[in-house]
Amino acid sequence: MKTLLTAALMSALMAGTALADTTLKLVEVITSPERTDTLKSIVSTFEADNPGAKVEIISLPWGEAFQKFATMVSAGEIPDVMEMPDTWLSLYANNGMIESLEPYLKEWNQTADLSERALELGRDVNDAAYMLPYGFYLRAMFYNKKLLSEAGVSEPPKTMDEFAEAAKKVSDLPGKYGYCLRGGPGGLNGWVMFGASMAGNNAFFTEDGTSTFNSEGWVKGLTWLIDLYKNGYAPKDSVNWGFNEIVAGFYSGTCAFLDQDPDALIAIAQHMNADDYGVMTMPKGPDGKTFPTIGYAGWSMMSASENKDLAWKLIATLEGKEGNIEWNKRTGALPALKSAENDPFYSSPQFKGWFEELSDKDAVPTVMPTHLEEFAFFKDSLVIKTSQQALLGDITPQELADQWADYLTKAQQKYLAKSK
Repeated sequence: MKTLLTAALMSALMAGTALADTTLKLVEVITSPERTDTLKSIVSTFEADNPGAKVEIISLPWGEAFQKFATMVSAGEIPDVMEMPDTWLSLYANNGMIESLEPYLKEWNQTADLSERALELGRDVNDAAYMLPYGFYLRAMFYNKKLLSEAGVSEPPKTMDEFAEAAKKVSDLPGKYGYCLRGGPGGLNGWVMFGASMAGNNAFFTEDGTSTFNSEGWVKGLTWLIDLYKNGYAPKDSVNWGFNEIVAGFYSGTCAFLDQDPDALIAIAQHMNADDYGVMTMPKGPDGKTFPTIGYAGWSMMSASENKDLAWKLIATLEGKEGNIEWNKRTGALPALKSAENDPFYSSPQFKGWFEELSDKDAVPTVMPTHLEEFAFFKDSLVIKTSQQALLGDITPQELADQWADYLTKAQQKYLAKSK
């Protein structure tokens, strides 16, 4: 009995030592100071609940995150848990680098609180939850009430034609511009929304896998956006702007319009009076429809993790009710949990524009073709280079559309061939 007791005690001590020596690596890729501080706060709860376990947070700047994370992986510096953008999910899941969370979801006492949309999108690859979305990013249009009034624009524009005219009037003001164009990292959403709205359809492919990007309607939409820039309705240096630059361009009063997700509210609310700006449905195309993009990001466990059960506990802390709501209140995404709908924070006026857009039958949310392994490179590399060339006049809108269509047609047809 004494021997058994001693063995049990030694085993417990060794287990405690092992846990004390356990450090999980967590990579965030959609990085900002506010997000990192919030992440640290939630992680501290996990560490308090799991004495001895530590979490090393590695923050990658979003504009370089795709390349930097790929370099980390190729060098064998693979984290336990990572913030997974929707556009990367297929690439890493199809290459066997992410662990399915299905076994954990079966046992988790909060799985039922996940919205159907969250589970559907998390299972985008092979119907397995390789990621748990923490929230959704739906595009809507911010507008500066003071600038519009100063430019003689009586009400927010509802159509793309009205939008272009309003942008022109604001740009006639000294040092002011109509639109905060995102010509740098993350700029694909604008091209897609205006392209689809001009085309009257958000289908990326025909049945045989041919891309629609170079169809007549889409090319008109791409041309429309390029013309906004060429006509001087967006700042000249916006050809290189990413998220931080366009948001700053809006709250500083440089531009009157900004299309963004709710996460932009964080910085805007800190710099602007709530009465000085509004949020409206994206402007509609000739067919009376608009196609705002809806994106998502979440938490994934890397297959190479040597501490998968502990890594799941970290994900459960991040995705659970307290962590998820704290995270989304600070990052601006619409939460993935059903219970969050009852939180007073989301019934505030600042979210009214998004809920109106969601209820508009002519505002059709558009999900990017993230099922394609090649989409991550397309979005974070090819699109940036070629769209900047088009904005600067080095290639025509048709040439831009043809390059995108050629790349995505090959990717989609490859995908269809594998799916047979």
